[in-house]
Amino acid sequence: MATTAAATSYFFGTRLGNAASNSGKVKALFNLGTKKAPPPPKKTKSPPSLKSDSDRLVWFPGAQPPEWLDGTMIGDRGFDPFGLAKPAEYLQFDLDSLDQNLAKNEAGQIIGTRVETTEIKSTPFQPYTEVFGLQRFRECEVIHGRWAMLGSLGALAVEALTGVSWQDAGKVELVEGSSYLGLTLPFSLTQLIWIEVLLIGYIEFQRNSELDPEKRLYPGGQFFDPLGLTSKSPEETNRLKLAEVKHSRLAMVAFLIFGIIAATTGKGPIAFVSTFNK
Repeated sequence: MATTAAATSYFFGTRLGNAASNSGKVKALFNLGTKKAPPPPKKTKSPPSLKSDSDRLVWFPGAQPPEWLDGTMIGDRGFDPFGLAKPAEYLQFDLDSLDQNLAKNEAGQIIGTRVETTEIKSTPFQPYTEVFGLQRFRECEVIHGRWAMLGSLGALAVEALTGVSWQDAGKVELVEGSSYLGLTLPFSLTQLIWIEVLLIGYIEFQRNSELDPEKRLYPGGQFFDPLGLTSKSPEETNRLKLAEVKHSRLAMVAFLIFGIIAATTGKGPIAFVSTFNK
């Protein structure tokens, strides 16, 4: 009986050495083997933590970041208003009863859950197991941000050097032929389109064939580094990655503004800003 009581108590989280023993009652009755409890230790103020949840930088003042955005990812500001990066959880059901002799076939009951992991697969066409995964969102953010930085720089540079806004550059190409910054190119528009399709397709295929998670989160970061900046300390590398994420987000917002200006006024960014000086 004592063994059963000890095993049962252990199952519920507290193990008793001998549940049937009356030694505890005897000691408590005659006050044997008891000592005066020591005074509680004085509470000392613990040093403040370096960074608490209230000190975390978020995308909007006072915003509460979701639990799956814990701030460990570089540039994480807790921005996920639609919950797209939330880890997906799927319910597993048992098979339905398919007996033709029964008047009613019972549906299968829930037998468990399954959480999809954001790991990288060995295929260049669908490298991530989860389409709406946090790692894939980060990779898309970096790629779109790099395109936005190139596009914003190109829009400002071309308009400053030629006076043609970025949204009207295609019209000039159709009339005067292929050119860039006023220089004639030895290719037709059809040839340029094929060159761009083949070149970008090759780059995208090589990027998707990379299976290193660190390089996938920052595609091309280890490839284009002529100054050797990423070979420095990990703190410096993380600082550069954070700077790239910030510049990418700023460039995406800037090019969105360029598009709104072009759609509403028909002007480029430089021509639009110059109207305020008149």
